[in-house]
Amino acid sequence: MDSASTFIAHLLELRDRLLRSVIAWAILFLCLFPFANKLYALLAKPMLSKLPQGSHMIATEVVTPFFVPLKVAMMTALLGALPYILYQIWAFIAPGLYAHEKKIILPLVVASIMLFACGMAFAYFMVFPVIFGFVIGSAPQGVEVMTDIDKYLDFVITMFLAFGITFEVPIIVVALTMMGLVEVAKFKEIRPYVIVGAFVIGAVFTPPDVISQTMLAVPLWFLYELGVFVAGWLVKRKPVGEASDEYRPMTEEEIEAEFNRSDK
Repeated sequence: MDSASTFIAHLLELRDRLLRSVIAWAILFLCLFPFANKLYALLAKPMLSKLPQGSHMIATEVVTPFFVPLKVAMMTALLGALPYILYQIWAFIAPGLYAHEKKIILPLVVASIMLFACGMAFAYFMVFPVIFGFVIGSAPQGVEVMTDIDKYLDFVITMFLAFGITFEVPIIVVALTMMGLVEVAKFKEIRPYVIVGAFVIGAVFTPPDVISQTMLAVPLWFLYELGVFVAGWLVKRKPVGEASDEYRPMTEEEIEAEFNRSDK
């Protein structure tokens, strides 16, 4: 098979896997669509529970009451279909990976999904009640807090992304260490800068109060330390010389042999 035919075959396979992913997302969305309003009510529960008795959220646009729950259903369907979508991506790229690359990438992908979900759960169950309680309690006397449902959704998505990405820090540290790009000693050396950066990130991505900033900065710092610990443990367990064998540059003979194998 020539290179052009191989390229076309890869494109066709990529198209099929993307189509399967979109179909899985669409099917799950159709199943969740009847429950869109309930999904939004669940998402808004941390805010609604902190509002004064008799208060409620509002919609300032004509179509907002329909489209905002629709967005929630679409995003929930995407999260539900994510494991299948990632499987399709893995099935596409796995044949081109070496065995040692598969041993590293697959556990990191699985762990990253779990950590991202943990970050979202931490934001929903731990951070939102504190933030909303503080914000509503800080309202001046005579001011009734009535949040727009679309603005609330934007805020929640931003917080989910901030905490989800924050919880990926151990994966980043471990990946950089296992690829030999950064040594564990270097991560320990830059620890003071990481602590300062964690509080800067907390100030940027959370409301302007010390409590919410700290609730993002402290987990970020803790997760960085966890990543450094795990990376150091993995480096100690790895046999001497293994990293250099796996990640050393290929010789001209190996490159030629790999090229000839791909042509076949």
